[in-house]
Amino acid sequence: MVDPLKISASELGEAFENNIIDPVEALEAFFDAIQKSTLTDHIYVEVTKARAVGEAEDARKRQKFNARTGPLDGVPVSWKDLFDVAGHQTTAGSDLLKGRIPTNDCEILKLASINGLVTLGKTHMSELAFSGLGLNPITQTPPCVNDFGAVAGGSSSGAAASVAFGLASAAIGSDTGGSVRIPAAWNDLVGLKTTLGRVSMQGVIPLCRSFDTVGPIVKTVEDAALIFSVLTGNKLVDLKPKPFEGGRLAILKGTALNDLQQKPALAFEESVKALSKFGFKIEEIEVAEVESALALSSLVPTEAYAEWRDEIEASPDLMYEKILQRFLGGRDVLASDYLKATRDLELFKRMYVNKVSEFDAVILPTCPILPPNFERLKSDDDYYVSQNLMALRNTRIANLLGICALTIPTNHPSCGVSIMALPNMEGKLLRLGRAAELAIRK
Repeated sequence: MVDPLKISASELGEAFENNIIDPVEALEAFFDAIQKSTLTDHIYVEVTKARAVGEAEDARKRQKFNARTGPLDGVPVSWKDLFDVAGHQTTAGSDLLKGRIPTNDCEILKLASINGLVTLGKTHMSELAFSGLGLNPITQTPPCVNDFGAVAGGSSSGAAASVAFGLASAAIGSDTGGSVRIPAAWNDLVGLKTTLGRVSMQGVIPLCRSFDTVGPIVKTVEDAALIFSVLTGNKLVDLKPKPFEGGRLAILKGTALNDLQQKPALAFEESVKALSKFGFKIEEIEVAEVESALALSSLVPTEAYAEWRDEIEASPDLMYEKILQRFLGGRDVLASDYLKATRDLELFKRMYVNKVSEFDAVILPTCPILPPNFERLKSDDDYYVSQNLMALRNTRIANLLGICALTIPTNHPSCGVSIMALPNMEGKLLRLGRAAELAIRK
């Protein structure tokens, strides 16, 4: 008997296709797990039961008449609480938006529904998506699957936890500085950060529109490829034709390899050896423009503060103090400094592409640290600031440079390896990711 909770989204879709299980039975299995779990309230803002049942029943009818809309038709998916779901409160984890109930689904939820995905519920997140840790004392803080005393990673914390704990088949998150990839890595999952503008942000509560992206958190690279095709309305990415033996990978030297904790360092070292053994040609490179981009620390808080200034200034007491301080960090930045930084960043992006275009991809440890302790983050301000900066350090490279990136698990808990490709090269990135998955997870 197939257990829907233990297989990947693509495997569940295959089970539907082969009539091994029907979508309503699978949904009931997830409902049962959600009801019995002691973690549900820490992971889900809301389970959209009535909608999910209706969508699963429709998927069952299509299955019966061999009219499935695609390989994920009937698969239950959770949604981070910044994606508008018609008739359901959507607040991005903040009391600033309490009572906000959209009348329409966001654009990508419409695409998901057309493709038969079942809307299982909405998941907790860092407040207004402005943290890489996932700590949210305002609402709930989901735990890490490998350490219940640690945070799950943010800001798509509940998204990753819903999949890691078997309470969703897949999850949709957002990534402005690492918010898909950090929780994916810390919970031994696959996370895809798409190229800026590749996936619609219509109906998605913004943090920083110049860097906001959408992507899946899933169990396998195949799952990521299937959901990517749904979210973009593009044809399926074929992961089979090019195995990439002999492909060229670059290890990004410099900041990305500095101050790694022991386990992430070992996981990356072993992953590089596995990729080399698999047939990849790997060499280390230095790209000064990466370091220059990382120094532009004012860009995100400045734009984020501009986005939320009115709400924040009207009710700052409704916010978690540490998140509030991050927003206020952008309040006094001069317009001239911000504009110069944006112009400089465009130059760094072009230079980066020129220097790495001879390689198939660039690799680096997804996160230099393991998930930090929940209680210490709440009580120790310096610890919170340092851990948040370290959590985001490597992932934000891809956001600043406007490229796509994928994190895949290693053989060490809560340690991921990231693969970064050029802008709009998600198809190639996913094929590379599938090869790396085969090489590393033996």
